[in-house]
Amino acid sequence: MTTSVPGPAYSSGLGSTAMTAGTFVLDGKSLLMSWSDELYVIHGYRRGEVVPTLALTLAHKHPGDLPRIQAVNEELFVHGGHVAIYHRVIDAHSHEHRVLTAGEAVLDEAGHLESVSGVMLDLTSTIQWETEMASREAIRGAMGTRGTIAKAEGILMGRLGIGSDDAFKILTTFSNNRNVKLAGVACALVALADSPAERQAMASLIHELKQARPHPGKHVPA
Repeated sequence: MTTSVPGPAYSSGLGSTAMTAGTFVLDGKSLLMSWSDELYVIHGYRRGEVVPTLALTLAHKHPGDLPRIQAVNEELFVHGGHVAIYHRVIDAHSHEHRVLTAGEAVLDEAGHLESVSGVMLDLTSTIQWETEMASREAIRGAMGTRGTIAKAEGILMGRLGIGSDDAFKILTTFSNNRNVKLAGVACALVALADSPAERQAMASLIHELKQARPHPGKHVPA
């Protein structure tokens, strides 16, 4: 099973608009999952209290969102690709979290699901939840990886006043540090930028990305 490397718990440091983000990896054969420490927090657990699985993850989805999530998963597990979707998580203490999950499904040579890896952003305290947001996918279907990453670079270039090389390094450094696919990070940023109602949430994610900015002269693998 592919595993992730848990990082230290973190938030945006923006007071009431703090955002928790965690990463996950699903093994396509066993359907066991690897959660970062932040994923345990979002689901109301501590590491070691439960064994993360696809079934456990689905059990924590809001009943109103579960059919939509299952339909997205069915398409993703068969065809692979990238997806970002807004939904609600009910944690172990019956608290509701409004989240954005972005990830990439990889198929093996036989066309069977090999893995799904991605990032979950807890936007509960950063956005005003709107009815239409709960009913639509932030990104429709599979997205072209190169185009999505290029769009994410453009967002960072515009917001931070940096060049394309620096924007790409920020994305790849965050991707490497959090052990999540670059496409998943890009999908999350593009999805937030897609809605004007989520300006604060996008600012929180950009703040997190800036913390991963490499030091001058430090090599960042692509």
